[in-house]
Amino acid sequence: MSIHVILETERLVFREFTTEDAPLIYELNLDPEITRYTLNPVRDIEHAEEILLHTILPQYKLYNHGRWAVLVKPALAFIGWCGLKTRPELSEVDLGYRFMKPAWGNGYATEAAKASLDHGFNNLGLDRIVGRALTGNAASIRVLEKCGMKFIGEQVVEGHLHRTYESLNPFIRS
Repeated sequence: MSIHVILETERLVFREFTTEDAPLIYELNLDPEITRYTLNPVRDIEHAEEILLHTILPQYKLYNHGRWAVLVKPALAFIGWCGLKTRPELSEVDLGYRFMKPAWGNGYATEAAKASLDHGFNNLGLDRIVGRALTGNAASIRVLEKCGMKFIGEQVVEGHLHRTYESLNPFIRS
């Protein structure tokens, strides 16, 4: 299978998702520890296909970015996703990530998040990227902080209290 590589870091490769990735999305969301803070469980393979077709894949064409499959080198094994998502309803681009439990604690989320921020600023010319985590999600909050994102407050989004962080493009001067 030919893959559309978006980014590469020392240990990771980012590629666009395809419709054939529904089993990966479903498998990633099977573990209740992974979905504890995500607020959007995946019911079955068909639901994973709907998420790909209606949420993930359209972002690539509409905004030239999105949530990307993250593969670990050298085997290019799928470990989760990371990337940017335009949220027109909030007038923002947000950073998100989700990784399989065996990948936790290896620094992959921070490495992937930093690469996504860098891509957003340097390649896409975005001026601001936000990151959010539910207030109890200490691991995700640590990733946002390790990426240098600045805490700007708590806010209710989609009915849940989140800690909100932001990064501003260092190359754009107002």
